[in-house]
Amino acid sequence: MDIDIRQIDYRNPSQAQDLVNLLDAYARDPMGGGEGLADPVKQNLAAALAELDHAFSLIAYRADQAVGLVNCFMGFSTFSCEPLVNIHDVVVSAPYRGQGVSTLLLAAVEAIARERGCCKLTLEVLEGNSVAQAAYRNFGFNGYQLNSETGRALFWQKPIKP
Repeated sequence: MDIDIRQIDYRNPSQAQDLVNLLDAYARDPMGGGEGLADPVKQNLAAALAELDHAFSLIAYRADQAVGLVNCFMGFSTFSCEPLVNIHDVVVSAPYRGQGVSTLLLAAVEAIARERGCCKLTLEVLEGNSVAQAAYRNFGFNGYQLNSETGRALFWQKPIKP
């Protein structure tokens, strides 16, 4: 499969629409919560991301069709005193799943992270998403623990807006 990975220019209307369409499709999927994005999110997401100097997104295209997306944010590891990349969203359109699109996207993110001197990539994955977990493990991701006595790391959230 001939896939082209491009870093999104959030101010490019076509790429911005591809970003919103892919993310909305993911949000509608059971693994994305089962509800589409709210209209204000659809209308403002690309412009809001363009204002964040620590955000970048990549889209996978097959011919001119957007088939995959990753949204990433730069972070910082205090234990390593080095930057990191957090992969916030990984989206592959249903007809293209299982064809290596996510691996190509993750490899492109890793290349950017290496260029930026990052110490690691991080991401979160749902406990019940065994397909994504397998893909991430195949790429080299794993859960972690600092020591066996304190257990594995958990990713939690506390919403502060309704």
